Amino acid sequence: METFLSGVKTAAIFIWENLVWINLIFAIVIVFFQRRDPKSVWAWLLVLYFVPILGFIFYLLVGSDMHKRKIFVTKGIEDRINRAIRQQEYMLKHADVELIAPKLSGFSDQVMFNLETQGSVLSDDNDIDIFTDGRTKFDRLIEDIKSAKESIHIEYYIIKKDELFLSILDELKKKAAEGVEVRILFDAMGCRSVKHKFWRELNTYGIKTAEFFPAILRRINIRVNYRNHRKIVVIDNKIGYVGGFNIGKEYIDKDEKFGHWRDTHLRIVGSAVTGLQLRFILDWNYAAQENLFESDKYFENVTSGVRDYSEVQIISSGPDSLEQNIKNNYVRLINKAKKSIYIQTPYFIPDESILTALFIAIKSGVEVNIMIPCKPDHPLVYWATYSYIGDLVMAGAKCYTYDGGFLHAKGVIVDDKAFCYGTANMDIRSFALNFEVNAIVYDEEKATEMRGYFEEDVKKSTLITGEDYSNRSLPFRIREQICRLFSPLL
Repeated sequence: METFLSGVKTAAIFIWENLVWINLIFAIVIVFFQRRDPKSVWAWLLVLYFVPILGFIFYLLVGSDMHKRKIFVTKGIEDRINRAIRQQEYMLKHADVELIAPKLSGFSDQVMFNLETQGSVLSDDNDIDIFTDGRTKFDRLIEDIKSAKESIHIEYYIIKKDELFLSILDELKKKAAEGVEVRILFDAMGCRSVKHKFWRELNTYGIKTAEFFPAILRRINIRVNYRNHRKIVVIDNKIGYVGGFNIGKEYIDKDEKFGHWRDTHLRIVGSAVTGLQLRFILDWNYAAQENLFESDKYFENVTSGVRDYSEVQIISSGPDSLEQNIKNNYVRLINKAKKSIYIQTPYFIPDESILTALFIAIKSGVEVNIMIPCKPDHPLVYWATYSYIGDLVMAGAKCYTYDGGFLHAKGVIVDDKAFCYGTANMDIRSFALNFEVNAIVYDEEKATEMRGYFEEDVKKSTLITGEDYSNRSLPFRIREQICRLFSPLL
């Protein structure tokens, strides 16, 4: 024992005497071996400076880059996807798009961009329902689960073992007993409060479960910074759900802390569901080590929309992608705006490209409207958010804090012609670190409907004026600037 303690003492003395050089080596690793935005690099260097050694350990746990590894491999249907992509590329390049697809007027280049960068096929036969209330959304989801005949695929960042999930689980058990394939994919970080024993019990009912980026020994998660933030449900490859609601009682207004939970979720019937199915299966194959591409059945029997025919692309992004696909789509949409931009997000920490695009839009006469929550669920993120919002208020944007509860909706509406909503917040984490999925809907009628929900929310919101922002207190300013300094890490 004495020998061990002597060794520890010797090591501690060595580290203390060489702390400057050890920190320098760690700094070189951060600067030269990770391709990062300079602001993020400087933020990590500050952490390393103020918290030597421990700062680098923290960096390894939550800050290290995945080197943009392509951890998902598409097999089995790759040729079919590529064929659809090539056909649409030909149409966009050689046909009069506005005559063939008038809803794409002004957005054909956006469609081409998503085809080229991530193989996102456009579908033009979709019926879309928009939900802004959790109870209504989950009631409809349960009804759709009851009608399932072949498969139910569920992927959520957060699933809490409470009354909401248990009510869904009752129907899933019945469906599994009927022979319907039921799969649940959950994120290790988002579902850390649920014991593994519970997930194993579901397997006894015939429900397959898989954990995304599980922790080592259930405690240590070296990939805690990379979260599968997607919320996807696909039923029989006919009905798809994507949006901001997770599964927990707070999402149906049964948590006093948040009160009313204002979110946005889409229910899609049509060929776009195949895009959600593909995204789920890629995630499932990686987490469960089960290759669902061996069968074509998960991509057959697609049902066309029967009511409103919206043109839709499903787009996704994550740390395994070479490009920040969803962020790039936000930038592209903002740059295309001629009249109006509406943005809702619980966290607003834009990078330079988003911020510049918004400033240009404002100075070009485009009406820019941004809505954030009035109450924070993550205070540090909230103060950084308020700092960026203040810049835009002073530039001429109309910025609101939602007072009717907690705002969790995430999306952009442009010129009442197109919108992009889903799981991605308007922040650096969603752009670069989280696994996200959004739907771009090219449909004037649906975009106008979405803008109507925004305008209803304005009635429950407070406008942040330039005078209000200029008169904020000194403690407020200090909090704001400190949090903004470390915003690349949030």
